Amino acid sequence: MTAVALLDWRSAEHFDSSGDKPCVLCTKPTPLRSDNGKPVHKVCAEQWIDAHTPQEDDK
Repeated sequence: MTAVALLDWRSAEHFDSSGDKPCVLCTKPTPLRSDNGKPVHKVCAEQWIDAHTPQEDDK
């Protein structure tokens, strides 16, 4: 069984009240922002982390 990334975005800094912008991964609108301020859905960010994290058996 593989671990799944779960981000804690309860902090208000992950919400941009100025309005929705296209998610950098799926292009659908979102008011959410990454730690770097990029517009991205939490689920999209978690899936990206899972897809780009080296696994133990990766060499």
